[in-house]
Amino acid sequence: MKAIVYRTPGASDVLSLVEPEIADPGAGEVRVRIAVSGVNPTDWKSRAGGTARATFAETVPNQDGSGIVDALGDDVEGLAVGDRVWVHLAQHQRPTGTAQEYTVVPASRAIRLPEGIDFATAASLGVPAVTAHRALTVHEDGPARLAPGALAGRTVLVAGGAGAVGHAAIQLARWAGATVITTVSSDAKADLARAAGAHHVIDYTQGDLVENIREIAPDGVDQIVEVSLATNAAVDAEVAAGHAVIAFYADDNGDTFSMPIRPTFAKNIRVQGVLLYTVGEPALDAAVADITRALEDGALPVGEDAGLPLTWFPLAETAAAHDAVEAATVGKVLIRVAEL
Repeated sequence: MKAIVYRTPGASDVLSLVEPEIADPGAGEVRVRIAVSGVNPTDWKSRAGGTARATFAETVPNQDGSGIVDALGDDVEGLAVGDRVWVHLAQHQRPTGTAQEYTVVPASRAIRLPEGIDFATAASLGVPAVTAHRALTVHEDGPARLAPGALAGRTVLVAGGAGAVGHAAIQLARWAGATVITTVSSDAKADLARAAGAHHVIDYTQGDLVENIREIAPDGVDQIVEVSLATNAAVDAEVAAGHAVIAFYADDNGDTFSMPIRPTFAKNIRVQGVLLYTVGEPALDAAVADITRALEDGALPVGEDAGLPLTWFPLAETAAAHDAVEAATVGKVLIRVAEL
């Protein structure tokens, strides 16, 4: 089979195409024939050595993907050979990412797809959708699970609605019944955020952002899904409602933040970090179950018409795919591994 590997961290040129033997799944594992591999910022950052990572002699990058179950290890229940699945956390503490024709993962990381969900949509889930789910379920008053009506009566602010996590957060929040406000930096991104389902879209480069948000939500926003706390912390504190939660999942534009103390403690605001690699199995299981239900309801489409443009690369050009994500290509970067 063909696989992309790296042996030492570094720039994208450390990636190379090799032809290893196809591995067999062990107990509790499945082998998946990969159709599409999804690329996220965490993938290139891990490859570059910028994040904590386990050390292996050789690593196949990329956490997310989709394909068909090809073989089962012992003690696997709930999956069968031939099942179409989406894969997440494939390379977490393992050397077996999705940038290869066959990958072996724990069975819990391969999730059966509902009928009618294509492999591009499936490979776009993983990191973005699970992160968005977690960000929307950490409010002190719940809900811990998402479903239609779970966020009814809530106003959710999604910073960076044209990004992959922002896109998923808009879709999941809208599906769960929230009123969704999002911020973007251009007319083109505004169009994408509206296509994703945002009720209100604000260009944060125009006018007073706090005033613009308050005009829509005079009583404040209940939940904030934040991509750039370093930039937006003060704004978030001002527009948050009482007992709001600011769930941040990235360090865009800086590695520290500050916010005004009085409006923050006076409103009992919670500032919650979100990283899917350390949320624990119960949170992952809840996300997987709710994302599957949202897929069944048709709530998580991808593509430009749905607010998430797709940029494709062949497997041999995985380095270019990583570079595209590092360069902040708008939408989702996918690698076509096989036609299945």
